[in-house]
Amino acid sequence: MLFSSKKDLIGIDVGSSSVKLVRLRESRGNYQLVNIGILPLAPEAIVDNAIMDSAAIVEAISNLITGMKVKGKQVATSVSGHSVIIRKIMLSLMTEEELEASIQWEAEQYIPFDLSEVNIDFQILGPDAKDPSQMNVMLVAAKKDYVEDYVALFAEAGLEPVVMDIDCFAVENTFDVNYGFVEDEVVALVDLGASAVSVNVLRGEMSLFTRDIQAGGNQIREELQKRLALSSAEAELAKLGGRRIGEIEAEAIDDVLSDAVENLVQEVQRSLDFFLATSGDVKISKVYLTGGVAKSAQVRETLEKRLSTPTELINPFRNITVNEKDFDLEYLEAIGPMFAVATGLAMRKVGDK
Repeated sequence: MLFSSKKDLIGIDVGSSSVKLVRLRESRGNYQLVNIGILPLAPEAIVDNAIMDSAAIVEAISNLITGMKVKGKQVATSVSGHSVIIRKIMLSLMTEEELEASIQWEAEQYIPFDLSEVNIDFQILGPDAKDPSQMNVMLVAAKKDYVEDYVALFAEAGLEPVVMDIDCFAVENTFDVNYGFVEDEVVALVDLGASAVSVNVLRGEMSLFTRDIQAGGNQIREELQKRLALSSAEAELAKLGGRRIGEIEAEAIDDVLSDAVENLVQEVQRSLDFFLATSGDVKISKVYLTGGVAKSAQVRETLEKRLSTPTELINPFRNITVNEKDFDLEYLEAIGPMFAVATGLAMRKVGDK
């Protein structure tokens, strides 16, 4: 969104635990999977959304590109976290050109950073349902130095980032293509990552509420490591399966896992409770989950129970053509939850809003 030939782009999601790449071929609104890949990152490569080891990340990006013989240089990528501000605001009805001219002044009231330090973008969502003289606008700001750090990674890897999106909007794009928006239906898209969780509540295709939570799967792994004296790799296995690890019984793992999952789920519940408390009689009909942590059945079940709302794991390839000769369908199903952001990025075009 922050940067603006409608050619297919390489979608690359740089997460705190791994780099994911997706390449799609689009024709008349239909998509076919061309490339997909993932490489892990060391835990210290990205900390609190800040790049700490750029060389390791550049190496992972370069290895994905060369290893899969991906053609093209233009990339769609995304950012999230405390250096990104998303606000849904209401303004007097005006044209996009008029808002473009006045956006700096309008943004000053909502952005808690010096405006000289941020990139600003917006999208007009349409007239307000209760007051046609007003319109709803999605305002997005990202700190320039934060964005520039990510741009530099791709430049060093010999790539050109031409679209810079926001994680939760990339997931929204994936949801649209694979599930579709239903007018007046309210759903929550919850992306459960390694170090952060993003929540995006939609009515139809309009985003009503977004929030980034600085908690994620790493906290579950760290709790297992601390309380059961497991290695990082052992804790990761335990996080996803609750199986016996060495001399530690599955029951002991499950007890710690339950506590850690409960803490994470409470954070998501607080965000959704806040939205519901400030939104009148709106009710969320379904919660859709993405992200590596969403692969945990315990996380899904706990979240569904706490929210009393049907919960489903998003399949980012549900409506995408996949050649069975080129890709292992079981493998795609297994890794799918981790690729919602990268898939949504691969659907972007230069100049998209």
